[in-house]
Amino acid sequence: MDTARAERGSDFARLSRRIAQAGLLDKRPGYYAARIGLVSALFAGGWAVFAAVGDTWWQMPVAVLLAVAFAQVTLLAHDLAHGQISRSRRTSRIAGLLVGNLAVGLSYGWWMDKHTRHHANPNHEDHDPDVSPEVLIWSERQAAAARGVARIVGRWQAFLFFPLLTLEGVNLKVSSFRALRRPSLKNRRTEGLLLGAHVLAYLGAVFLVLPPGKALVFLAVHQACYGVYLGCTFAPNHKGMPVLTAEDELDFLRRQVLTSRNVRGGHLITTALGGLNYQIEHHLFPSMPTANLRRAQPIVRDYCRSIGVDYAECGLFASWGQALRHLHEAGRPLRRS
Repeated sequence: MDTARAERGSDFARLSRRIAQAGLLDKRPGYYAARIGLVSALFAGGWAVFAAVGDTWWQMPVAVLLAVAFAQVTLLAHDLAHGQISRSRRTSRIAGLLVGNLAVGLSYGWWMDKHTRHHANPNHEDHDPDVSPEVLIWSERQAAAARGVARIVGRWQAFLFFPLLTLEGVNLKVSSFRALRRPSLKNRRTEGLLLGAHVLAYLGAVFLVLPPGKALVFLAVHQACYGVYLGCTFAPNHKGMPVLTAEDELDFLRRQVLTSRNVRGGHLITTALGGLNYQIEHHLFPSMPTANLRRAQPIVRDYCRSIGVDYAECGLFASWGQALRHLHEAGRPLRRS
């Protein structure tokens, strides 16, 4: 068994050498300077349009525009958390706090810890927080043990998935503030101050420009669209792929590749998903700059085929379909009961 594991483990080492020799782990400062500039312009421009439009129901399209801006800023925070932008952890942490906590109200420290655990054990029932059965269930095994909200929602969760995503933006904010109570969260005071500053600035700007009724509708539209955007960005990557348990003993390469799915598409899909359409390459090399993932794909895909490892790839709508079918199948035991 030890010899077999060593042989499997060496698969990733050989692939990693090929990727490094191609220079695909090198930083891309020019790319990120341009991307940060464009996203900043979108974010600031969205708020400028909001201020210019004023007290009118035409603010609802502006809410959608700002939802896109918030999502793109969140994707930048994701890249910072993985060290894709800067080699300095201190620089990444400071930038992450400004981009995550202050700009969009997302606790950078909490999310980074959660996302790191996801990367270590993707789609693992016991270790991946992204498949924790708090509201949705991801396997028939979880369905059998489901209680409370998960047991109620799980019956028809495939039909409720997109409606539930409208609450994801609010859920991230609530989880961020709840994380401030954890002693393990580093820089709790700083995180709390920045989150508080975001809420005051965000709500203050909206209620300063709009009367209470329109302001509440604006907030609902903005947060709903923000949640759906993020959900549609992250859901295609792993949902519907194999869910692992303690019985599954896989080496690093197979654990990452077999639980991930790539999404086909051109530059528009890559821009919209922040490069996460190359999910397999991202999970194998989390610190690889987004701009290099496209070049890494043929190397990784050909290598996986050469060693007999399945490499999943499909279109965006097909990926959502697979995710929804998986959710419906996972909830079947609850519908029977």
